[in-house]
Amino acid sequence: MIHTEHLTKRFDDFTAVDGVTLTVRPGRILALLGPNGAGKTTTVRMLAAILMPTEGRAVVAGYDTRQDPIAVRQSVGLLTEQPGLYLRMYGGEYLEFFGRLYGLDPDICRRRAREWLDRFAMPEAWDRRIGEYSKGMRQKLALVRALLHDPPVLLLDEPTSAMDPHSAKLVRDAILSLRDERRTILVCTHNLTEAELIADEIAIIRRGQIVALGTPAELKRQLLGPPLMELRLAASTDGARPLVARWAPVVEEGPDWIRYRAEAPEAVNPAILRALAEADIPVVTLSEVPRSLEAVYLRVVEG
Repeated sequence: MIHTEHLTKRFDDFTAVDGVTLTVRPGRILALLGPNGAGKTTTVRMLAAILMPTEGRAVVAGYDTRQDPIAVRQSVGLLTEQPGLYLRMYGGEYLEFFGRLYGLDPDICRRRAREWLDRFAMPEAWDRRIGEYSKGMRQKLALVRALLHDPPVLLLDEPTSAMDPHSAKLVRDAILSLRDERRTILVCTHNLTEAELIADEIAIIRRGQIVALGTPAELKRQLLGPPLMELRLAASTDGARPLVARWAPVVEEGPDWIRYRAEAPEAVNPAILRALAEADIPVVTLSEVPRSLEAVYLRVVEG
């Protein structure tokens, strides 16, 4: 579990993180979004007990980052945006080295490392120098390093950066499986599509403050309004429009389609379909118009 209360970090006169309060429960993924310089990396470093907060507190995996920083570091799997790999080492040699630093039994370390390399479709990485890896392979190796000691909390900064679509999907699937194992996961990413795919909750940070927090559906409703529905008909909309307008405000209309806002789709949509059926107006489809997380993000970040 991750819990922060008024977490603040100042560097001289500059406030990088300003009163952040968050809770991420086991088995949940929080995506932390924000522009460059918003405070994401500083927040992650405080959660990993690399930086001490100026004010407030953070509890990670049951340990206070001020009082038990070593226990926090032992409980966290950290993937930084620049992983800082040792390029002259072989992949297996590198992972065994970090396994010793974690105090792992050598056999357990090798088994876990090979299992994760296989899972990320790069078993050949064990016997290759890291300097020969592609950028995506280096990122996956750094993620394996973060998972070696089987941590209950994962802090992942841009986990799929520089990866091809297939590799990125492998990593996303792995992250989702780790969530299912009741791990607590915080992901920083600029990939909004990815955030929407994997995150249970989204937090948007701007100028060091959390300015939006909720599930993707909640944020869309709060910032973009009620769901937008699109009704497509087999004929013109002449007779359908007044029937739809009786139940919901019509937003747009075309030759054979109508869009309307539905405050309560579960009640409004069946009523509209009944009215159209009684009027013998054939319906082809009724669906919600997709609204992207990007629209939410831009609305928040642009103020």
